[in-house]
Amino acid sequence: MRIARVTGTVTASVKPTGLAAVPLLVVDVEDGAGTVLTPGVVVADVVGAGPGDLVIVAEGSGARLPAALTSAPVDAVAMAIVDTLTLDDGAASRGRRNSTSNRKT
Repeated sequence: MRIARVTGTVTASVKPTGLAAVPLLVVDVEDGAGTVLTPGVVVADVVGAGPGDLVIVAEGSGARLPAALTSAPVDAVAMAIVDTLTLDDGAASRGRRNSTSNRKT
């Protein structure tokens, strides 16, 4: 799993049936300190994350494990929204930049 910051959304009107109801996000994969390691990765969203949110991304075959994605052709999914990230040096950062984001419950 990797940490990533949501930077935008993707709208695709033509996509496989398994992805018809699945929102797509653009994320920048970050290290623990917030340095961007891989920009512009598209991930399926099963948690209702929004721009500015810090998320945990699962990749590979495990990305299809959430119920909404079992038959979808995905290799990356935002599977959790981070509330707080604390590093070994004691530094903490807030995961959610926008507390009114549309988190699914």
